[in-house]
Amino acid sequence: MLVTLRPAAALAVVASLFAARVHAIPRVTRTGRYLYQEDGTRFYIKGIAYQEQGEVIESDDNHFLEPSTFVDPLAIPAACTRDVEYLRQASINTIRVYSVNSSLNHDDCMRTFSDAGIYTIIDLALPMNGSIDRLAPSWSSNLLDQYLRTIDVFSQYDNVLAYNIGNEVVLGDSTQIAPYVKAAARDTKAYLQSKGLTTLVGYAAINGASTFRNTLADYLSCGSEGTAIDLYGLNDYSWCGDSSFEGSYSGITTQFADYNVVAYLSEYGCISSPPRLWTESTALFSAQMSDVWSGGIAFSYFPAASAAGQFGMVTVSADGNSITTSADWDRLVTQYGANNGPNTPAQGSAAASTYPTCPSETTFLGSNTLPPTPNESACGCLESALSCQFTPATRNYSVVVGELINTGCSLLGEAGGSCLEIGGDGQTGVYGRVSACDPTIKLSYIMSQYYEAEGRNAQACDFAGNGTVNSGSTAAAAAAASSCIASPSATFVPSAPPTLSGGGPASTNTRTSGGNNGNGGNSGNSNNNSGAVSLVAATNALIGVAAMGFVGVASAVWTLV
Repeated sequence: MLVTLRPAAALAVVASLFAARVHAIPRVTRTGRYLYQEDGTRFYIKGIAYQEQGEVIESDDNHFLEPSTFVDPLAIPAACTRDVEYLRQASINTIRVYSVNSSLNHDDCMRTFSDAGIYTIIDLALPMNGSIDRLAPSWSSNLLDQYLRTIDVFSQYDNVLAYNIGNEVVLGDSTQIAPYVKAAARDTKAYLQSKGLTTLVGYAAINGASTFRNTLADYLSCGSEGTAIDLYGLNDYSWCGDSSFEGSYSGITTQFADYNVVAYLSEYGCISSPPRLWTESTALFSAQMSDVWSGGIAFSYFPAASAAGQFGMVTVSADGNSITTSADWDRLVTQYGANNGPNTPAQGSAAASTYPTCPSETTFLGSNTLPPTPNESACGCLESALSCQFTPATRNYSVVVGELINTGCSLLGEAGGSCLEIGGDGQTGVYGRVSACDPTIKLSYIMSQYYEAEGRNAQACDFAGNGTVNSGSTAAAAAAASSCIASPSATFVPSAPPTLSGGGPASTNTRTSGGNNGNGGNSGNSNNNSGAVSLVAATNALIGVAAMGFVGVASAVWTLV
């Protein structure tokens, strides 16, 4: 029988269908140190790392074998359709994706996974110059804009469980980088809240000595809800072969027994004693660990080479249309299918998080004074006012910015000037007035200071064709910085980033198809273009960017140990 609906009724039906689609997967929220679905059921991350590996260029300063390119797995609908049934058969409810391109369309893949009951953990960083640099850390406007663009794109999807602000950025001997990570958490959380979103904000940490690992975890979750992460991930490969809870996980479980936010294993799956039995899954979802840990991410669905060896559980056919699973995969399917965490504690009895006092700066080399919120408009004001502006001679200018900063700082130092205003020190909590600006604006600032120190000689602004005199500028660089960036230590709720005219994520080196992607990122190498040092004549000894705490153009995204 044919039924005719009145317009209002028809609209109601459409609205109900739309609502059903939008809420196809239960929302997961945090109560204290636990995750719960809307019906109060305890949620455990039963996950897998889902990203093909990008191009790896071996070098002395890339000892982690981190890729410099990536392919966005959530922008390839055919691949998501190909893989989703395998993920479902393995009882996987979460995939971790390490790099995404905010300019691409993710509708089909996100819908495919949502319909299958699969959540996503999205890392906001990108390889190379798209994340916080280990050697020359900075929380700057280009990174903030990149993070917010990704959030804007993925906020429309119902199956984003969390955003990771970094992966293994802070190592045991570099805890002075931690304030930059915490500042990224602060601003990311503030932006999410301003959009009415409750998506969790997390960080994935490298494992290491408990003195460093536990103090870093405490630092990232201390102070207040506004500056603390919601989700602490530990990349842990301590369970090797047929181990046991007592032999592998007992120590870290005891050490995190009183942790105040959600903790999970953001990577696990040791390959040093093959075959991988995945028996750690039984422990991870048992009562021995469930009071402290909320599941984990098995590494990795796709093949991924690292300094530790070859990971991966499936092989993709040459045409990309099919996959072949391994015995490694079959064992994970068995273990995931057999283990579910206990539904305790009940959500109503779970205590809300409290935020302890941050670790003493005498015991942890990371200041409780965080970098400011990057101010896009203030930095834009400065850029317009500078007397010598960076006008790159090459379209792929990101590869030379770091070394041009090195060169400019060397020349400026010889002229009696200083580059302190573009840098910062996470140990002392002192950050330069220009430290939160885009690296290209920092470079223009240094070029302008040198140009002015040389009596505004046009040749001093040339920088081998990469600088142009701004004839409309009348103020000195330092005065322009004081005027435009009047409150250099200010923190505030970030606004939506400006629209990119050229499309694509800012300052990235990416491939969107035809390659592999994976344990992406960089260990802090900013020397991507040999020869940039010779761009300016009469250059003597360079002042190292890392040594002076300047911003770099390379970064850490996905690292295996």
